[in-house]
Amino acid sequence: MAKKSKAGAKKAKAAPIRKGGPSALVEPQIVSDDDIDPRHQWKRPLQAPGHTQVDFEERVNFRRLHNYRIARVRDALASSGLGALLSFDQHNIRYTTSTVIGEWARDKLLRYSLITGNGEPYIWDFGSAAKHHRLYAPWLRNDHCRAGMLGMRGAVGSDLTLFRDAAREIKAILDAEGVGDMPVGVDVVEPPMLFELQKAGIEVRDGQQTMLLAREVKSHDEITLLNMAAAMVDGVYQDISEALKPGVKESEIVALASGRLYQMGSDCVEAINSISGERCSPHPHNFTDRLIRPGDQAFFDVIHSFIGYRTCYYRTFSVGRATAPQRTAYRKAREWMDRTIELLKPGMGSDEVAHALPTADEIGFASEIDAFGLNFCHGLGLGLHERPLISRVTSFRDPIELKAGMVFAVETYCPATDGISAARIEEEVVLTPDGAKIITLFPAEDLPVANPY
Repeated sequence: MAKKSKAGAKKAKAAPIRKGGPSALVEPQIVSDDDIDPRHQWKRPLQAPGHTQVDFEERVNFRRLHNYRIARVRDALASSGLGALLSFDQHNIRYTTSTVIGEWARDKLLRYSLITGNGEPYIWDFGSAAKHHRLYAPWLRNDHCRAGMLGMRGAVGSDLTLFRDAAREIKAILDAEGVGDMPVGVDVVEPPMLFELQKAGIEVRDGQQTMLLAREVKSHDEITLLNMAAAMVDGVYQDISEALKPGVKESEIVALASGRLYQMGSDCVEAINSISGERCSPHPHNFTDRLIRPGDQAFFDVIHSFIGYRTCYYRTFSVGRATAPQRTAYRKAREWMDRTIELLKPGMGSDEVAHALPTADEIGFASEIDAFGLNFCHGLGLGLHERPLISRVTSFRDPIELKAGMVFAVETYCPATDGISAARIEEEVVLTPDGAKIITLFPAEDLPVANPY
C-alpha cells in the first residue's frame, strides 16, 4: 500500500516521473482519504431507495461513487508495479471513467480507456459518443474524451493502420505523463493491438488482476445500487410465481421477466435462465420453448443490471405440487447455502469457505472441474463474476482474505434422486463487520410451490 502523506492522503507510485528536461518532474496524483473512504453505514439498514433523485434525502451520490472508484484504481495501480492501466473490458472502462454506451459494445473491443499514476483518465469512443462525453461528463477533461476506432474484432479487415496509430497515441501519452518506460497493464485485447503496443516499445502485462483488486470492496453507493437491482428481481419472482402454470413456455417466463425488468428501469437484462422438468438435471444454463407441466421442478436465474450493477439471483419452484425427491434435493441445497453463508465474514479465508461447499461426488460429478459453477461463490458488481471467486477448484491454491464491503453471489445446486429434478438456489450477500447480510429477499427457506393444486 502507498504511504500516507502528512496531509492525510496517499501518493501513487509513478516512477520514473521525469518529463522533458532533468528539472521537469510530473507529480503523482494524490489519493485522498476522503475519496477512498467507502463510507459504509453498517449501523443502518442496507437501503434500496426509489430510483429518482430527490432533494429531501440522499440516495446514491454519483460523483462520490466516481471519486471512490477512481481512487480505488489509483491505489491498486500504485502497488502494482505498472505505470498505467489500458482497459478494453467494458466494466473496467465504466469503473475508471464513468462512461457507458449500448450493451452491444461489450464484446467489440473498440472502446478503451487509459489511466496513469500521474494523470486523469482518457476514454476513446465512437466519435459521437466522445462528443457526448465532452458535453455531459464534466468529471472528465474535454481533451481526454477522444474519437477512437480499432478492429471491431476483425471486421475492418487486415489493415493494421488503426491499431498502429492508436498504439503510437497511447505511447505518446505515457511518455508525456512520465511513465513511458514502465509496464502497462492490459485486461483484454485483440492480438493486432497487442502486437502494435509491443512494437511501440510498450511492455504489456496483465492488468485485469489489478482492476479486479480495485473493484473487490464496494462502497456504500455501490452496495445501494446492488440492493436496488436485487429489489427489482424480488418483484420479478413474484410475477414468475403467479405465472408459473402448466402450458406456459420457459421462453414466456423469460419474456415476462425481461419486460418487467425494463419497465422497472433495468439498463440491461443480460440473461435469464429458465429451466424445467427433465431439463433440470444436468443444468443446461439456457432456456427453450418447453411447456411447463404439472409437478415439474423449475428454476430460474435473473441476470440484469441497474446503473451497471448486476444481479445473479436463482430461485426454484415446483409447479402445482412437489414430490418427496424434489423436497429432499431442495433441503440439501438450502443446508449447503446456509452453512456457506455462515462462514462469509471479514477475516475468513476463501479456502475455509470452499471447504464448506459440497464435493463433486455429492452431486454426481466425477471431478471438481466437471462440477464447477454449480456450488460456488463469486464477487458481484459491475461485472457478473468479480473477485473473490470461491470454489473447490481454485480457492485451496490461491486463498483470499474476505473483507467488509465485499458482495457475493452464493450458488448451490442439488440434483434429485428421481433423475430429472434439481434444486438451484442463489443468494446475494453483503459482507458487514458482523457477517453476511442477504439482499435477495424473495422467500427461499423452503421449496415454493407455484399455484398449488
